[in-house]
Amino acid sequence: MTSISAETQPVHTDDLGSLAVLSWRGTTPEGVDVPYLLACPLGDGAKGPEAAAEAIEQLLQSAGLPVGEGLVDATQRPSLPVSLLVVPGSAVLTVKHLKSQFVPPETWLEAVAKLGYAYLIFATRSWPEGTEPGDVETLAAFTSDEDVLTSAVHVVLPARRLRG
Repeated sequence: MTSISAETQPVHTDDLGSLAVLSWRGTTPEGVDVPYLLACPLGDGAKGPEAAAEAIEQLLQSAGLPVGEGLVDATQRPSLPVSLLVVPGSAVLTVKHLKSQFVPPETWLEAVAKLGYAYLIFATRSWPEGTEPGDVETLAAFTSDEDVLTSAVHVVLPARRLRG
């Protein structure tokens, strides 16, 4: 579920459309399990995929995340308006006023618990039309596409937990 707060925003929310948030665990050559997150528009906003890409780029820039400028280590920049809240069985990604709740696989939750962070790829390009978000082959192709990766924001995002 994705929601946008009622605060004044520089982003045209009608252009955003739907946002997909996908989570998976990958293993590095060194054997480290890394929890990955992909956030991307579906391109179904009021003015189509191009307007969605522009709206996402505006959202990211207003959050201090310039597109295509390398890895942002949010563990070293706690004032960024980007966060990841992990609770048993689900998580919430927040970027400025945009919140997306998702249900990650257990292996992802275990990797986040172990490392304390996730690697976020927030793409400005829309998920390929005609394919379901989460299709493993499409996910692999999308996340290895150089155009997708260079037009995305990459963030090492610390995982917060509720205290209680």
